[in-house]
This record gives sequence, structure tokens and C-alpha cells, in this order.
Amino acid sequence: MTDAAPTTRRLGGSDLEVGPVAYGCWRFAGTSAAEAHAKIEVALECGMTLIDTADIYGIDGPGFGSAEELLGQVFAGSPGLRDQVVLATKGGIDPGVPYDSSATYLERACDASLRRLGVDVIDLYQVHRPDLLAHPAEVAAALGDLVSTGKVRALGVSNHTPTQLAALQAHLDVPLATTQPELSLLHLDPIDDGVLDAAMQHGLTPLAWSPLAGGRLMSGDAPSALVEVLDALAEREGATAGAVALAFVLAHPSGAIPIVGTQRPERIREAATALDVRLSKADCYSLIAAAGRALP
Repeated sequence: MTDAAPTTRRLGGSDLEVGPVAYGCWRFAGTSAAEAHAKIEVALECGMTLIDTADIYGIDGPGFGSAEELLGQVFAGSPGLRDQVVLATKGGIDPGVPYDSSATYLERACDASLRRLGVDVIDLYQVHRPDLLAHPAEVAAALGDLVSTGKVRALGVSNHTPTQLAALQAHLDVPLATTQPELSLLHLDPIDDGVLDAAMQHGLTPLAWSPLAGGRLMSGDAPSALVEVLDALAEREGATAGAVALAFVLAHPSGAIPIVGTQRPERIREAATALDVRLSKADCYSLIAAAGRALP
């Protein structure tokens, strides 16, 4: 954990190489194309070449699909920018259902994402939430068709349990590349519930959403013991508490990639400094203990 941070990480067994920190578009919608473009440019300057979005993003603001539409405007306004990013999006949430991974819906959802983004291919297409009423064989067939028709390059899942992931993978001809769980010092479940173990078992790259717990680990809205350890490590490393929290995610042996969703350029740059933080194994265990997880 004390070695120099890698400059790129591979997404599973795919040929997609990305920066060790990703930029997420959960709260991307609702600004101008110029502001959105500026944020993407800063993210790329910081080595965040994986841009992660979803068709549902923006539903609590401008509407379903609005984050993808805005990102599509950024691509349209800056020729060549698309080629600089590894583009990831997600589908499978149908408001009012709420989850639909049927072959018909996933094909329609992917086509709609392609139109909104204004691209010919999506680099990483992920099933956003498991559809408990869809047979994994049907989901696998639909995803396989998206790859074989050239609409997507690689496949992933989000918010899936290890058994849900394994059931889907058993029917896929194309191996999954990623799994996207919520992971932070305030949400350590993936360390214990088998999600990260399954990623390492199957050679998947974890993409950690909300690695700063919605900003709580930056603002100090956390258990006092955890804040104390974060602050002490931040002072030692000449970094911020948020950078230390991201470094913790980066230090996991699964090769997890934290997805940063801040909408402030200065915060994007701050997140990139996590790559300069060096945490020992003892540091990581001290953070886990301070977060409230009992150690044997």
C-alpha cells in the first residue's frame, strides 16, 4: 500500500484503461453546457478519464435522461473530446416499475442513451439495479446482443450482490468487466458482504460510488473517532480529509476506482490529490476501526 499509485487501471479483462479516479455525473444535470464542459475538462486534466453517468441521472431535476443529454451537448460542442474519455452509462431503471432488465427494455434503454449522448458506442454499459423478476439468462442475452451489435464495448453491473453477479455471469458469453457498489468509510458493507471478494474472484474492477459518503467525509459529518483519524492522517500527508478517504478506497487490493461526483472544479482537483496520499496497512485498519467496524 506504500508503493506509487498506478497511473491507470484496467476495467476487468477488457481492453479499457482508465485513470485510477473516475468522474461521475450523478448531479451533473441542471447547468449550462459551458459549465458542464469546464467540469469535464478539469476532470480530464486530473487524469479522470472514466466518465460515469446513467439514464436516470437528472430525474430529480430537469428530468430522466437530462445528465446524458448534457454530456452529449458537451461532446457535440467539443469535437475530439469523446475520444479522450472512457464513457460509462447505466440502464435498467424504469420509473414507476421500477426495475426492468428485460431484453426489450435494455435494448430500448441503450438505444436511447446512445441518442442522448450523441455517440456511436458506449464503452461500458452497466445494469443499474438488479431486476428481481428477470431471469439472468434473459439479461445476459440482451447484454450479449448489445456487445455483438457494436453498441457497447464492455459490460458491468451496479448494486448487485455476489450471487446476483454470479448468476448473470454464468449465462454471459462476454465476461463482466466491472461491478459498482456503494463504498466509503461510512459504508463498508462491500468489504464484508462479499462484493469486493467476488470482484477479485472473477477479475472485475470495482467502481465505488459515493466514496466520500455524499460529501460527509469532507465536511466532518462523521463519527468523531473517524474524523480524528482522518484529520491526523491528512496532517501527516499534507492533504485533506477527503483525499485520505479516497486514498482508503484506492488502497483496497481489488483495485477499486472511486467515482467522484462533485460539481466544483476545485473539489475535482482536490480529489486527484488522493493519488499522492500513502496509507500503510496499519493506517487503513485504523480507519476501518474508527469507522465503527469491529476488528477480530
